[in-house]
Amino acid sequence: MKDTPMNDLLSSIITRPLALGGVGPRVLVKECLGVAGIATRCGSAAFAMAPTETRHSAVVDRLIDQGAQITGTVTMHELAFGVTGVNTFAGTAPNPGWPDRIPGGSSSGAAAAVAAGLCDFAVGTDTGGSIRQPACCCGVFGLKPSFGAIDRRGAIPRSSSLDVIGPFAASAPMLTKAAAMMIEGFAPTHIDTPRLIRLDVSADADINAAVDTALAGLSIPIIALPSFEDAYRAGLTVINFELAQEFGQLARSDATLGVDVRSRILAALSLTVREMAEAEVVRARFTAEVDAALEGVDALALPTMPCVPPTLDQAQDPRALIPLTSLVRPFNLSGHPAITLPLRTHAGLPAGLQLVARKGDEARLCALAEALSDRLDPVDFSKDTQ
Repeated sequence: MKDTPMNDLLSSIITRPLALGGVGPRVLVKECLGVAGIATRCGSAAFAMAPTETRHSAVVDRLIDQGAQITGTVTMHELAFGVTGVNTFAGTAPNPGWPDRIPGGSSSGAAAAVAAGLCDFAVGTDTGGSIRQPACCCGVFGLKPSFGAIDRRGAIPRSSSLDVIGPFAASAPMLTKAAAMMIEGFAPTHIDTPRLIRLDVSADADINAAVDTALAGLSIPIIALPSFEDAYRAGLTVINFELAQEFGQLARSDATLGVDVRSRILAALSLTVREMAEAEVVRARFTAEVDAALEGVDALALPTMPCVPPTLDQAQDPRALIPLTSLVRPFNLSGHPAITLPLRTHAGLPAGLQLVARKGDEARLCALAEALSDRLDPVDFSKDTQ
């Protein structure tokens, strides 16, 4: 980690210090997950004066029951509707390893907190890559479970056919421990020789080289999924349509919202039921393609992001953000679990290896992460990694 005063890190990542639960792992929680006694702000001034919650969200309750210490809530991209993590109201979490680059979104604070060593693991949400993309940007592990694997009661958005709750951790064993505490019926397993299939997707040369290095020596066939790009576009349609249903009235009102979020919601209000129906056809087709590709193997392998994270200056240009979720969003649409493992490019910039497994196979993904960990080039945040 760069020379950043601890108080500055705390104030820019942790939005509300807490002391809940037992004496187990220290856990920080994205502030779109309800915690009794405080308002669920979702990183937005529009919810700054919201009523305090009268009960915990289901995942917070479960973690407390498992003995975790809930030590605070963390910042996020406003309304979980953005990929940079930049937030002028709640604060932009710094990227500990690469402070000139975005932390990623929308679970920016959760990823940054883990990278900064502020907790043992953190909890985020992922509707279109919002765990895997910031985990990749900040050089940590992140797991998006299968859709429905973790109870979403008390989470915002209240209703979603894409959104899931999942953990971030600095090591594969800690991610396994977090998953076991969060996912009912999770049974840790062990894998000696990973059976993988590489997906043929578009990514920059330095990203592909990092993935190739991590998988070197393994016999991995390469295939393409015919509906992959269609699934990316359909995933955008679904997230925009569903969030417009939840936040459309807020965006039309005089509530204080960031310009980027308000404009995206207002634009999404033009989506039609017919467009959603077309997206659902793609969802069914792509889900079947992924299921078929996974027959007889442990997981599909591909980069997490097609490029290195843009700098904060580059992120002011919306065109620089277009590709950031192109490789993660399709698996929100299909509902398959996916994990990202931290890699570095030859230039020392963050990259990620994404693995996708059969629905309900989160334990297999965590075992794969542990099996592949010795192939990774871990980030040492005590050194200059730029």
